[in-house]
Amino acid sequence: MHAFDYSFDLEGYITKERFARLKEFASDKETPFVVLSRDVVGRKYDGLRRSMPYADIYYAIKANPDAAILELLIEKGSCFDIASVYELDWMLKLGASPERLSYGNTIKKARDIRYAYDRGVRLFASDSEGDVRKLAENAPGSGVFFRILADGSGADWPLSRKFGAQPEVVFDAVLLARELGLRPRGVSFHVGSQQKDVTQWRVAIKTCRALFDAAAQRGIELDLINMGGGLPAHYFHPIEETYVYAAEITDYLREFFGNDFPRIIVEPGRYMAGDAGVLVAEVVMVSCKEREGGVPWLYLDVGKFGGLIETIDESLRYPVYSERTGESRDYILAGPTCDSMDVLYEKNLVRLPADVREGDRLYLFTTGAYTQTYSAVFFNGFPPLKSYVLD
Repeated sequence: MHAFDYSFDLEGYITKERFARLKEFASDKETPFVVLSRDVVGRKYDGLRRSMPYADIYYAIKANPDAAILELLIEKGSCFDIASVYELDWMLKLGASPERLSYGNTIKKARDIRYAYDRGVRLFASDSEGDVRKLAENAPGSGVFFRILADGSGADWPLSRKFGAQPEVVFDAVLLARELGLRPRGVSFHVGSQQKDVTQWRVAIKTCRALFDAAAQRGIELDLINMGGGLPAHYFHPIEETYVYAAEITDYLREFFGNDFPRIIVEPGRYMAGDAGVLVAEVVMVSCKEREGGVPWLYLDVGKFGGLIETIDESLRYPVYSERTGESRDYILAGPTCDSMDVLYEKNLVRLPADVREGDRLYLFTTGAYTQTYSAVFFNGFPPLKSYVLD
């Protein structure tokens, strides 16, 4: 049913001038691919620095490890959260110094810990006795922060219970770390990715305060809170400005720590890179599965296995733009692979022009984070998602 004319707030995501440049840049390139903007990443970094001047920014490399983005952030003085020795090697190759790296993955092989330690990394995350013992043996004297479980309610991409532990388990790990010669530095948490409920930070910070006090009673002065990621990017729904989140989080820190904060670390990934990417895709086919009354299926040349895995359970809704105008209608969106799981949006229908047709290009915004890095290598023979840097 054609209910009304198609509309899309293009300038809510990109200026007309930049979109024109993007179109020209993309015109001779085979879809699908992501076009990245260093300028957007730089503005996001600067905005977070202004909003939380007391915090050390550790960019989560896994969100988007493109060399152009990382080199820009190195120039700006950012630190980096690494999740593997492969990311470590990549950062060192690009010129980052090891003292600006934090090994934020709590799941590490002993030999990988030693590898990182031998290359100068001295700050590690942990959440278990087994990992603490490996750290003591392979990274002696290193600083360790301990991850607590966080609820994550309100996040569009909530985290599982894979990382972190209950406060009492974390407290035992803190005591063990001191006993084994490590330096217990503080507590970390992650409130869930694309978190729009800022009160989730308050709950976690309150738990940090309790652990700081408990450790102090045993003669251990913790001095660091790693607040992880969670700050949202601009997907389908509007979000608050960075300074709004930052002001409330700062109030929570003051509530529990007064004006004398411990060292604060934030690990933005999606926040930094998400808005910096535009995915250019092509319509492969439009088809109807019923003679009358059914919602048409629109197939793109990119799908779950080509970098849009975060559409699982329709968790994240990417804004999809067509240059066509006129009457609009709802579509089910799906990817190109020979796999029935490769459906992007079937419950949350996507409204596009009624005359969208095969060969049209569609533009998916806020695709700079967790797209390339989630892209399959050779599923159905499709190559990984390509990327280019426009500015």
